[in-house]
Amino acid sequence: MKLVRHIANLGYGSRKQVQWLFREGRVTDAAGEVLYADDRVPHDAIRIDGELLDPPPGLLLMLHKPVGVTCSTKDSGRLVHDLLPARFRLRDPALSMVGRLDRDTSGLLLLTDDGQLLHRIISPKANLPKVYEATLARPLRGDEGVRFASGTLMLESETTPLKPATLDVIDEVHARLTLGEGRYHQARRMFAAVGNHVEALHRSRVGGLALGDLPAGEWRILDEASRAAIFASG
Repeated sequence: MKLVRHIANLGYGSRKQVQWLFREGRVTDAAGEVLYADDRVPHDAIRIDGELLDPPPGLLLMLHKPVGVTCSTKDSGRLVHDLLPARFRLRDPALSMVGRLDRDTSGLLLLTDDGQLLHRIISPKANLPKVYEATLARPLRGDEGVRFASGTLMLESETTPLKPATLDVIDEVHARLTLGEGRYHQARRMFAAVGNHVEALHRSRVGGLALGDLPAGEWRILDEASRAAIFASG
């Protein structure tokens, strides 16, 4: 693939705009030698204004989504993509969210441009657990864990019972919920089904990958070890 197309596909501009980067001598190799549009150079050797290129297709990153940010590309208000470099919106193939969190839920969100990886993560066959930390409006009664684990709990307007889920009580109004499926607003609706209300919800883990101490609004690219960790407990 020509360098112009490769760099444009990474979101650095249209092909015409990337051509201007070459004409201005802003595209170089690692030694600072100016590159030309028809050169063939390994991805890792290319620099723009002296900076490494973003990763090639196959990118996977984790983001700590704050409350108030929407998992959408079109809604009004703050969007997930507003937290990322602007050029990430222009990548081809596109960078897509792996599942979603509602506007009022914070925590671990994965994004990738690898369609096969995306479907592998969200596939029911993967059976990847998702862990949520919930703050509740009312004290737990004590029977919620048994009901969630029963495999018989029904959500309003649905006809298929939920798969068994695990509830770990932290204190009377804080609990950790581990889900093996991802229905619409599932965690919130589960607590509503047992007469409670979620005041705050935070996703801390997907599969074997934990959010850790990544600050709210920040992101990082995942290496091979982190990718493998996602499926370690699946």
